[in-house]
Amino acid sequence: MEWEVVIGLETHVQLLTQSKIFSGASTAFGAAPNTQACAVDIALPGVLPVLNKAAVEKAIRFGLAIGANINRHSVFARKNYFYPDLPKGYQISQYELPIVQGGEIDIVSPTRGAIKVRFTRAHLEEDAGKSLHENFKDMSGIDLNRAGTPLLEIVSEPDLRSTEEAVAYAKALHFLVVEEIDICDGNMQEGSFRFDANVSVRPSGSAKLGTRCEIKNLNSFRFLEHAIEFEVKRQIEILEDGGIIEQETRLYDPDKNETRSMRTKEEAHDYRYFPDPDLLPLAVSEEWIKQIEASMPESLQVQHQKITAYGLPIQQANQLTANRETSTFALSTFDGAPKEQIPILANWILGPLSAKLNQENLGVAQSKVSPGQLRVLSTRVSDGTISATTATGVVLPVLWKGEGSVDEIIEKRSLRQISEAGAIEKIVDEVLAGNPKQVEDYRAGKEKAFNSLVGQVMKATKGKANPAQLNEILKRKLAG
Repeated sequence: MEWEVVIGLETHVQLLTQSKIFSGASTAFGAAPNTQACAVDIALPGVLPVLNKAAVEKAIRFGLAIGANINRHSVFARKNYFYPDLPKGYQISQYELPIVQGGEIDIVSPTRGAIKVRFTRAHLEEDAGKSLHENFKDMSGIDLNRAGTPLLEIVSEPDLRSTEEAVAYAKALHFLVVEEIDICDGNMQEGSFRFDANVSVRPSGSAKLGTRCEIKNLNSFRFLEHAIEFEVKRQIEILEDGGIIEQETRLYDPDKNETRSMRTKEEAHDYRYFPDPDLLPLAVSEEWIKQIEASMPESLQVQHQKITAYGLPIQQANQLTANRETSTFALSTFDGAPKEQIPILANWILGPLSAKLNQENLGVAQSKVSPGQLRVLSTRVSDGTISATTATGVVLPVLWKGEGSVDEIIEKRSLRQISEAGAIEKIVDEVLAGNPKQVEDYRAGKEKAFNSLVGQVMKATKGKANPAQLNEILKRKLAG
């Protein structure tokens, strides 16, 4: 029998706020255990939660980015369950009325081409703490630093039909929240971006969904891929042996590359949801939504279109829009430059400048050479003031150190190349006269002799001869 895979992902996105969703405690990563859990986070008697406005704003940014409906009225609920790392005995979340509903994202499937993946909802909630097992011999520890950290749980429709599509969707969503709208740092090792994968299989052509299993807390694209592959194989083997799939929650063990049962899958009624009596319904005004929409950065898709409109190859445009920092720097560099200069500037950004940034482990936003300086430097190469070798080998490093403008560096260091034809011709004549053997070799068909003669002229001019003019004059003299 042929089987069809059906996958939906629930993605937990930690929002980039300095404080927690219902308290003023810090969200900074790496603090000593239980040093960032305040009275509100652990629900001590007499405390009340206060909603973090910045978390709501970031949820609205996400809804606008995916073309979703932003509910003007949403409600926080208590999701009741008991686990050692949940100090309240319940989690504050949203259930019946989430802040974001609907929307979609574009991905490219290796088998189905360009497809749209629909979103069911995205709701705000607080994170739980963390159980620690590794550092204890006969017991486990609890770190409540994460308790109360603001999360946006993003739920997709079961529109994915393969492991490859699930990974493509996960990467597209990661790019959106990190690079496009900047609501999450995307650090998967720190738990800022993690998945629960709902996986089922059904006979090909069937409209009825199979029984799904949820694989919890996958914190890398590779783990997501391997967990789904194992789970699909496991379910198909059970069904083909005449068994049934039990709806359950499973964990992925990367060391054994397998999923294993964690607990029977809960339904909504198991959590006994009810509106949180300590929090008023969340009201979002039209004016606030418009303000947030106006403040959102231009999408990288639009910036990609602007860059390709300059006539650059798609591959270069993709590299220049790989992240917002590079895209913004590139567009600032191109602004005001002649059209014929754009490909040269693109090469400068992706070549010498990128190498310098990598050398010092800096992002392009920390570049010590500004877009305007790079534009001038490229122009001085194009107009023949200096050679490309001098620009990359001398001017760029000095410019990086902040030792003046491009033109000041050229003048102070006497880097201006010799472009006057008469001066170059005089030196060429002297070199030819002093190297009759190499002249003879070149005329006998030995091309390497030409490069040797070029080197002699460059040495005589201390590298300042205009290369194009030098080659033209040398070839003409040798042909005479």
